[in-house]
Amino acid sequence: MKKILTISAGLAAAMAASPALAQEAAEVADPSANVAYIFNTLLFLIGGFLVMWMAAGFAMLEAGLVRSKNVSMQCLKNIGLYSMAGIMFWVTGYNLMYTDVTSWIGSFGPYAMQAVGEADVDTGYSVASDWFFQMVFCATTASIVSGTIAERVKFWPFMIFVIILTGFLYPITGSWEWGTGWLDQRGFSDFAGSTLVHSVGGWAALAGALIIGPRLGRYVDGKMNVMPGSSIPLATLGTFILWLGWFGFNGASQLAMGTIGDVSDVSKIFVNTNMAAAGGVITAIVLTQLLYKKIDVTMALNGALAGLVSITAEPLAPSVLQSVIIGGIGGAIVVFAVPMLDKLKIDDVVGAIPVHLLAGIWGTIIVPFSNSDATYGVQALGIVSIGAFTFICSAVVWLALKYTLGVRPAEEDERAGMDISEVGVEAYPEFAKG
Repeated sequence: MKKILTISAGLAAAMAASPALAQEAAEVADPSANVAYIFNTLLFLIGGFLVMWMAAGFAMLEAGLVRSKNVSMQCLKNIGLYSMAGIMFWVTGYNLMYTDVTSWIGSFGPYAMQAVGEADVDTGYSVASDWFFQMVFCATTASIVSGTIAERVKFWPFMIFVIILTGFLYPITGSWEWGTGWLDQRGFSDFAGSTLVHSVGGWAALAGALIIGPRLGRYVDGKMNVMPGSSIPLATLGTFILWLGWFGFNGASQLAMGTIGDVSDVSKIFVNTNMAAAGGVITAIVLTQLLYKKIDVTMALNGALAGLVSITAEPLAPSVLQSVIIGGIGGAIVVFAVPMLDKLKIDDVVGAIPVHLLAGIWGTIIVPFSNSDATYGVQALGIVSIGAFTFICSAVVWLALKYTLGVRPAEEDERAGMDISEVGVEAYPEFAKG
């Protein structure tokens, strides 16, 4: 620890010596504040690029779980939605979520970044690093929608929905808690976004799945037809990338790394996050072996993700054993919810509704189990209010798109695959004809 503090002191001295930052540094009487500023900013930046890497995880997971004729489309949607989310979060999303928030909403307009050489030392971190960290969370919300409604949605209507989700719907509900809005004032607790990110994406995805309908041939004569994905190795890679990115998602949500206590808490968050995912995997493996006599690898992958979503609302307070249990129940939710959705004829291509919506609800409602500052009643209030707002608004947008631009491709285009009809570049031209 002494070595780290020595390096930190050197960084602080270099910062004070820089002409561009001399004035700002001089305003801080305590040099330790400079050290805290640097490390807090680094936490946001490192956490931010880890969460950004989750965009690659979602892309690979979805590319592996859709059929070969739709892989290029999923890759295009994921790089498109990430880019659009970044633009919209700058245009108005961040201010709606964090600036001049009343009980219900923030302010409109683009976010003003710090000028070159400036350091807003009063915040304790670079405001640009905070914007970047919050932006990648916004993009994650849109990624959840992409997987559920894959293989039967045209590109541009989907992107219009992303604009509204990332620019308005997600920031508004986020302001209710993280922007110190009305839910925060009532004591609602969602550390890193089981509800504010994952369930919001899940509610938006559910609305889309219901309004758009299932893929052609998915449910015929009361039977569910299996539509295997293109690549289990690719889906597995995507899951591991998401697992890695989650350390930034949860760990950096500590929002501070300038003290020994904060660094210790970040370390505990890493452990609990990892163990919850492990609990989700093992539970899914055991349950599928018992229920189906064979282990379903896609359930194991989604078990990991459900465990991660489940621990996201409170990754610091639980013990390791509690984390394993919370994540394990998340994995069980996936195993039982996936066939339930098929019985209801809700076509969720990648299992995002069980993973992000249902496990997100579970993770949020169980927060008081380990965090005595939260209450089950207020947690339920937050889940219901955010869910109702997101689902109703998303349904209105999907219906408007359906009856204006149209959301689904022509039947012959859907059967041929979105790679041919929408993208023009096939991911696997030798194999995508089937």
